[in-house]
Parts: sequence; C-alpha cells; structure tokens
Amino acid sequence: MALSKDQIAQRIAKEVKSGYYVNLGIGIPTLVANFVRNDIEVEFQSENGVLGMGPFPFEGEEDPDLINAGKQTITALPGASFFDSATSFSMIRGQHVDLTILGAMEVAQNGDIANWKIPGKMVKGMGGAMDLVASAENIIVAMMHTNKAGQSKLLKECSLPLTGVNCVKKVVTNLAVLSIENNSFKLLERAPGVSIEDIKIATEGDLILEGDIPEMQF
Repeated sequence: MALSKDQIAQRIAKEVKSGYYVNLGIGIPTLVANFVRNDIEVEFQSENGVLGMGPFPFEGEEDPDLINAGKQTITALPGASFFDSATSFSMIRGQHVDLTILGAMEVAQNGDIANWKIPGKMVKGMGGAMDLVASAENIIVAMMHTNKAGQSKLLKECSLPLTGVNCVKKVVTNLAVLSIENNSFKLLERAPGVSIEDIKIATEGDLILEGDIPEMQF
C-alpha cells in the first residue's frame, strides 16, 4: 500500500542523526519534525530565521508570530533562536547544515532536482532552495512517486526548470526509498505491500535492483 505523506516523513525521520542541524523544506519535509525520536538531539533550521523548531502546534495553541518558511505555524523548543535572513543564509551557504530535506516536482537519475517552478504558472519566487542545493552535501527528497496523471516523477532527465544539478543523494516516495548511484535510481526499500514490479512501472529513470529489497520499517 502506498504511504501517506505522514508516513513518508516518518521514514525520513530515521535518517536524522543526533547532533544534526537539519533544514526542512516546504511541504512533506515540514512533517519530519513530528517523527524524530525523543532520545536524540536535533536542531531544525528554517531559512526564514529560526533554529530550534519543534513539532507543529496542537489546534488552539498556535502562535501566529512563530512560522516556518512555508508560513505554517510552528513551535519553538527551549533554547531556540531567531535571526535575520542574512544570518540564516550564512548558515546555509557556509555549509553548517548537516541534512537538507526538500520536496520536489521532479528528480532525475543523475541527482538533478526541479522543485520551484512550473512554466506558465504563477510562483512567489524560488525561495531558498537554490542556496540549499548549491551548499548542502546531504540532500534527501520527499515526494510522490508519480503525478496526479500517474506519470513518473523519477525521470531520466528533468523536464522542468532545474533547481540544482547532481545534488540529490536519496529519495523517499510513497512507494519506495531510493538512492542516486551510478547515474541511476537504486531501490533500497519498498513501501509495505508494494511490489518491485509496481515500482518499476512507476519509475521512468533507470532502476538498479540488487538482492532482496526489504519493506520499509518505521
């Protein structure tokens, strides 16, 4: 069975290690903070100038002055700090972020990512994604495996305007966990109940299959 957005975030949370500074992009990545283990220390950074984000607030406990880069209300953990965009992007460009988790519209088998613009549609701007992909050494993408028309979003080459080139290390979708290796998608795990054949059909890019492919564990 394909994963929900929450389950994608829950699986990605397993990639977060104690001591990491982590930037969460807009969309599914913002959910990751809800699933990080309580026994590890992690600092979540938001490019609008927050370090020390916690989970989303419960309904009725929102503070409209506390938001992330996607304008969603957030919580702040004890010791959290707030600063201007210049300082925030100094952290990003200075490679002080250990893990960047982004959403995407397309990912190519060489690690290219397109996540900021669909030609002909209005956008507010590219945001901080281009700085993040240019500076980060560890990028995980959270996305749906196919679009609403059932077409693959894991491609041989991106068709949309690129955000970054050769930068994605791993992709977690509603169907699978894949790494980018040897100019291909290497299948590491599959969603519970999803067959390898299902994933092959949903993946336009070249797919590496080695050994037994286990189901995801949460």
